[in-house]
Amino acid sequence: MPELLSEHVCFDGVQRFYKYDSAAIGLPMRFSVYLPPGAHGKRLPVLFYLAGLTCTEETFMIKAGAQRVAAQEGLILVAPDTSPRGAGVPGETDSWDFGAGAGFYVDATREPWSTHYRMYSHILELRALVLATLPADPARVGIFGHSMGGHGALMLALRNPDLFRSVSAFAPIAAPSRCPWGEKAFGGYLGTDRDAWRVYDATELMACADAPPFPKGILIDQGLGDKFLAEQLYPEAFEEACRAVGQPLELRRHPGYDHGYYFISTFVEDHLRFHRRNLG
Repeated sequence: MPELLSEHVCFDGVQRFYKYDSAAIGLPMRFSVYLPPGAHGKRLPVLFYLAGLTCTEETFMIKAGAQRVAAQEGLILVAPDTSPRGAGVPGETDSWDFGAGAGFYVDATREPWSTHYRMYSHILELRALVLATLPADPARVGIFGHSMGGHGALMLALRNPDLFRSVSAFAPIAAPSRCPWGEKAFGGYLGTDRDAWRVYDATELMACADAPPFPKGILIDQGLGDKFLAEQLYPEAFEEACRAVGQPLELRRHPGYDHGYYFISTFVEDHLRFHRRNLG
Protein backbone atom coordinates (compact mmCIF):
# COMPACT_ATOMS: atom_id res chain seq x y z
CA MET A 1 0.00 0.00 0.00
CA PRO A 2 1.29 3.51 -0.74
CA GLU A 3 2.11 5.81 2.16
CA LEU A 4 0.18 9.08 2.20
CA LEU A 5 2.65 11.95 2.73
CA SER A 6 0.29 14.92 2.58
CA GLU A 7 -3.11 16.02 1.33
CA HIS A 8 -4.68 19.36 0.52
CA VAL A 9 -8.28 20.33 -0.27
CA CYS A 10 -8.39 21.71 -3.82
CA PHE A 11 -11.52 22.67 -5.82
CA ASP A 12 -13.58 20.60 -3.36
CA GLY A 13 -11.48 17.55 -4.17
CA VAL A 14 -8.18 16.53 -2.60
CA GLN A 15 -4.60 16.80 -3.78
CA ARG A 16 -2.46 13.99 -2.35
CA PHE A 17 1.21 13.04 -2.40
CA TYR A 18 2.30 9.44 -1.85
CA LYS A 19 5.37 7.23 -1.78
CA TYR A 20 5.68 3.46 -2.05
CA ASP A 21 8.35 0.79 -2.43
CA SER A 22 8.58 0.18 -6.17
CA ALA A 23 9.42 -3.37 -7.19
CA ALA A 24 10.23 -2.18 -10.72
CA ILE A 25 12.72 0.43 -9.52
CA GLY A 26 13.92 -1.29 -6.36
CA LEU A 27 13.67 1.97 -4.43
CA PRO A 28 10.96 4.14 -2.85
CA MET A 29 9.16 6.23 -5.47
CA ARG A 30 6.83 9.19 -5.09
CA PHE A 31 3.72 10.12 -7.03
CA SER A 32 0.89 12.63 -6.76
CA VAL A 33 -2.86 12.18 -7.17
CA TYR A 34 -5.74 14.60 -7.56
CA LEU A 35 -9.11 13.10 -6.56
CA PRO A 36 -12.05 15.18 -7.76
CA PRO A 37 -15.11 15.79 -5.57
CA GLY A 38 -17.48 12.85 -5.45
CA ALA A 39 -14.69 10.29 -5.98
CA HIS A 40 -15.96 7.93 -3.29
CA GLY A 41 -18.25 5.03 -4.09
CA LYS A 42 -17.81 4.98 -7.87
CA ARG A 43 -15.12 4.33 -10.46
CA LEU A 44 -13.85 7.41 -12.30
CA PRO A 45 -11.69 7.86 -15.40
CA VAL A 46 -8.01 8.36 -14.57
CA LEU A 47 -5.41 10.33 -16.48
CA PHE A 48 -1.66 9.80 -16.03
CA TYR A 49 0.64 12.76 -16.68
CA LEU A 50 4.34 12.18 -17.44
CA ALA A 51 6.54 15.20 -16.81
CA GLY A 52 9.65 16.39 -18.61
CA LEU A 53 13.34 16.73 -17.85
CA THR A 54 14.26 17.85 -14.29
CA CYS A 55 10.66 17.65 -13.06
CA THR A 56 9.21 15.69 -10.13
CA GLU A 57 5.81 14.35 -9.13
CA GLU A 58 4.96 17.84 -7.84
CA THR A 59 5.66 19.93 -10.94
CA PHE A 60 2.47 19.37 -12.92
CA MET A 61 0.19 19.58 -9.90
CA ILE A 62 1.71 22.89 -8.81
CA LYS A 63 2.18 24.61 -12.18
CA ALA A 64 -0.38 23.38 -14.71
CA GLY A 65 -3.62 24.50 -13.05
CA ALA A 66 -5.32 21.27 -14.05
CA GLN A 67 -7.29 20.53 -10.87
CA ARG A 68 -10.10 22.98 -11.63
CA VAL A 69 -11.01 21.21 -14.87
CA ALA A 70 -10.40 17.76 -13.39
CA ALA A 71 -12.90 18.63 -10.65
CA GLN A 72 -15.48 19.71 -13.24
CA GLU A 73 -14.95 16.65 -15.43
CA GLY A 74 -14.66 14.06 -12.66
CA LEU A 75 -11.14 13.03 -13.66
CA ILE A 76 -8.52 11.50 -11.38
CA LEU A 77 -5.05 12.88 -12.17
CA VAL A 78 -1.85 10.94 -11.42
CA ALA A 79 1.71 12.23 -11.83
CA PRO A 80 4.77 10.04 -11.15
CA ASP A 81 8.33 11.21 -10.64
CA THR A 82 10.61 11.32 -13.69
CA SER A 83 13.38 9.00 -12.47
CA PRO A 84 14.63 7.01 -9.50
CA ARG A 85 16.00 9.11 -6.64
CA GLY A 86 19.05 8.16 -4.62
CA ALA A 87 19.99 5.20 -6.80
CA GLY A 88 23.66 5.88 -6.15
CA VAL A 89 24.72 5.44 -9.78
CA PRO A 90 28.02 7.27 -10.38
CA GLY A 91 27.38 10.38 -12.48
CA GLU A 92 23.59 10.31 -12.18
CA THR A 93 23.50 13.97 -11.08
CA ASP A 94 26.24 15.24 -13.41
CA SER A 95 23.89 16.56 -16.13
CA TRP A 96 20.31 17.77 -16.24
CA ASP A 97 19.29 15.73 -19.29
CA PHE A 98 20.51 12.29 -18.22
CA GLY A 99 20.27 10.39 -14.94
CA ALA A 100 18.35 11.84 -12.00
CA GLY A 101 15.25 13.66 -13.23
CA ALA A 102 15.74 12.24 -16.73
CA GLY A 103 14.69 8.59 -16.77
CA PHE A 104 13.18 8.90 -20.28
CA TYR A 105 10.53 6.26 -19.45
CA VAL A 106 12.73 3.39 -20.68
CA ASP A 107 13.92 0.22 -18.97
CA ALA A 108 17.70 0.58 -19.03
CA THR A 109 19.64 -2.45 -20.22
CA ARG A 110 23.12 -1.00 -19.84
CA GLU A 111 25.03 -1.21 -16.56
CA PRO A 112 25.07 0.47 -14.09
CA TRP A 113 21.69 2.00 -15.03
CA SER A 114 19.80 -1.27 -15.52
CA THR A 115 19.39 -2.03 -11.81
CA HIS A 116 17.17 0.95 -10.92
CA TYR A 117 16.46 3.00 -14.06
CA ARG A 118 13.37 1.05 -15.16
CA MET A 119 10.84 3.80 -15.68
CA TYR A 120 8.84 2.02 -18.39
CA SER A 121 8.06 -0.82 -16.00
CA HIS A 122 7.50 1.66 -13.19
CA ILE A 123 4.70 3.46 -15.06
CA LEU A 124 2.92 0.16 -15.74
CA GLU A 125 3.42 -0.84 -12.11
CA LEU A 126 2.04 2.49 -10.93
CA ARG A 127 -0.99 2.09 -13.19
CA ALA A 128 -1.74 -1.25 -11.53
CA LEU A 129 -1.21 0.24 -8.05
CA VAL A 130 -3.57 3.14 -8.74
CA LEU A 131 -6.27 0.82 -10.03
CA ALA A 132 -5.90 -1.39 -6.96
CA THR A 133 -5.96 1.38 -4.33
CA LEU A 134 -7.94 4.31 -5.76
CA PRO A 135 -11.47 4.61 -7.23
CA ALA A 136 -10.18 4.46 -10.81
CA ASP A 137 -11.95 2.68 -13.67
CA PRO A 138 -9.59 0.22 -15.41
CA ALA A 139 -11.54 0.60 -18.65
CA ARG A 140 -11.05 4.39 -18.70
CA VAL A 141 -7.34 5.14 -18.37
CA GLY A 142 -5.61 7.83 -20.41
CA ILE A 143 -2.07 9.18 -20.56
CA PHE A 144 -0.46 12.47 -21.56
CA GLY A 145 2.78 14.31 -20.94
CA HIS A 146 5.21 17.09 -21.78
CA SER A 147 8.54 17.02 -23.62
CA MET A 148 10.37 13.90 -22.33
CA GLY A 149 7.03 12.96 -20.78
CA GLY A 150 5.25 13.56 -24.07
CA HIS A 151 7.64 11.04 -25.59
CA GLY A 152 6.84 8.68 -22.72
CA ALA A 153 3.09 9.11 -23.07
CA LEU A 154 3.02 8.53 -26.82
CA MET A 155 5.37 5.56 -26.57
CA LEU A 156 3.60 3.88 -23.66
CA ALA A 157 0.20 4.34 -25.29
CA LEU A 158 1.37 2.98 -28.62
CA ARG A 159 2.91 -0.07 -26.95
CA ASN A 160 -0.08 -0.61 -24.66
CA PRO A 161 -3.28 0.56 -26.37
CA ASP A 162 -5.23 -1.98 -24.31
CA LEU A 163 -4.05 -0.28 -21.09
CA PHE A 164 -4.23 3.39 -22.15
CA ARG A 165 -7.38 4.25 -24.07
CA SER A 166 -6.50 7.86 -24.95
CA VAL A 167 -3.28 9.83 -25.43
CA SER A 168 -2.13 13.41 -25.94
CA ALA A 169 1.06 15.44 -25.51
CA PHE A 170 2.54 18.89 -25.11
CA ALA A 171 5.70 19.53 -27.16
CA PRO A 172 6.76 15.86 -27.12
CA ILE A 173 10.18 14.56 -28.05
CA ALA A 174 8.41 12.82 -30.89
CA ALA A 175 11.33 11.09 -32.61
CA PRO A 176 13.96 10.60 -29.86
CA SER A 177 16.20 8.39 -32.01
CA ARG A 178 16.87 11.45 -34.22
CA CYS A 179 17.64 14.15 -31.64
CA PRO A 180 20.51 14.92 -29.23
CA TRP A 181 18.42 14.39 -26.07
CA GLY A 182 17.19 11.01 -27.25
CA GLU A 183 20.54 9.86 -28.60
CA LYS A 184 22.21 10.69 -25.27
CA ALA A 185 19.52 8.97 -23.21
CA PHE A 186 19.04 5.91 -25.41
CA GLY A 187 22.77 5.44 -25.88
CA GLY A 188 23.39 5.74 -22.15
CA TYR A 189 20.52 3.56 -20.98
CA LEU A 190 20.19 1.09 -23.87
CA GLY A 191 23.59 0.95 -25.57
CA THR A 192 24.72 1.61 -29.12
CA ASP A 193 22.43 -0.84 -30.97
CA ARG A 194 19.95 1.59 -32.49
CA ASP A 195 17.54 -1.23 -33.33
CA ALA A 196 16.97 -1.57 -29.57
CA TRP A 197 15.88 2.07 -29.46
CA ARG A 198 12.96 1.63 -31.84
CA VAL A 199 10.55 0.18 -29.25
CA TYR A 200 10.89 3.43 -27.28
CA ASP A 201 10.48 5.81 -30.25
CA ALA A 202 6.89 6.96 -30.90
CA THR A 203 7.53 7.80 -34.54
CA GLU A 204 9.07 4.40 -35.21
CA LEU A 205 6.22 2.65 -33.37
CA MET A 206 3.57 4.54 -35.32
CA ALA A 207 5.33 3.81 -38.62
CA CYS A 208 5.12 0.07 -37.85
CA ALA A 209 1.42 0.09 -36.99
CA ASP A 210 -0.81 -2.11 -39.13
CA ALA A 211 -3.87 0.06 -38.42
CA PRO A 212 -4.61 3.33 -36.63
CA PRO A 213 -4.05 2.45 -32.93
CA PHE A 214 -6.19 5.34 -31.63
CA PRO A 215 -9.08 5.83 -34.06
CA LYS A 216 -10.62 8.54 -31.84
CA GLY A 217 -7.51 10.61 -32.45
CA ILE A 218 -4.34 11.90 -30.80
CA LEU A 219 -3.94 15.53 -29.67
CA ILE A 220 -0.57 17.33 -29.66
CA ASP A 221 0.04 21.00 -28.89
CA GLN A 222 3.33 22.59 -29.97
CA GLY A 223 4.53 26.15 -29.41
CA LEU A 224 6.29 27.75 -32.35
CA GLY A 225 8.36 29.90 -29.98
CA ASP A 226 9.81 26.73 -28.44
CA LYS A 227 13.62 26.97 -28.54
CA PHE A 228 13.88 23.17 -28.63
CA LEU A 229 11.50 22.66 -31.56
CA ALA A 230 13.94 22.44 -34.48
CA GLU A 231 16.71 20.40 -32.85
CA GLN A 232 14.96 18.16 -30.34
CA LEU A 233 11.23 17.63 -30.92
CA TYR A 234 10.47 16.63 -34.56
CA PRO A 235 6.66 16.74 -34.43
CA GLU A 236 6.60 16.70 -38.22
CA ALA A 237 8.16 13.21 -38.20
CA PHE A 238 5.39 11.87 -35.98
CA GLU A 239 2.81 13.71 -38.08
CA GLU A 240 4.08 12.01 -41.24
CA ALA A 241 4.07 8.57 -39.56
CA CYS A 242 0.45 9.13 -38.49
CA ARG A 243 -0.51 10.21 -41.99
CA ALA A 244 1.07 7.10 -43.50
CA VAL A 245 -1.00 4.70 -41.37
CA GLY A 246 -4.21 6.77 -41.31
CA GLN A 247 -3.97 7.67 -37.62
CA PRO A 248 -6.12 10.75 -36.85
CA LEU A 249 -3.87 13.42 -35.34
CA GLU A 250 -4.65 16.97 -34.33
CA LEU A 251 -1.27 18.70 -34.19
CA ARG A 252 -1.90 22.31 -33.18
CA ARG A 253 0.94 24.76 -33.75
CA HIS A 254 0.78 27.95 -31.65
CA PRO A 255 2.79 31.07 -32.60
CA GLY A 256 4.76 32.63 -29.77
CA TYR A 257 4.39 29.88 -27.16
CA ASP A 258 7.55 28.40 -25.67
CA HIS A 259 8.37 25.07 -24.01
CA GLY A 260 7.32 25.81 -20.43
CA TYR A 261 4.34 25.63 -18.11
CA TYR A 262 2.85 28.96 -19.22
CA PHE A 263 2.26 27.12 -22.50
CA ILE A 264 0.97 23.98 -20.78
CA SER A 265 -1.38 25.87 -18.47
CA THR A 266 -2.88 27.68 -21.47
CA PHE A 267 -3.99 24.47 -23.20
CA VAL A 268 -4.30 21.94 -20.37
CA GLU A 269 -8.09 22.38 -20.23
CA ASP A 270 -8.36 21.29 -23.85
CA HIS A 271 -6.37 18.15 -23.10
CA LEU A 272 -8.41 17.16 -20.07
CA ARG A 273 -11.67 17.62 -21.96
CA PHE A 274 -10.23 15.68 -24.94
CA HIS A 275 -9.46 12.73 -22.68
CA ARG A 276 -12.81 12.96 -20.90
CA ARG A 277 -14.64 12.74 -24.24
CA ASN A 278 -12.55 9.82 -25.43
CA LEU A 279 -12.68 7.89 -22.16
CA GLY A 280 -16.40 8.42 -21.64
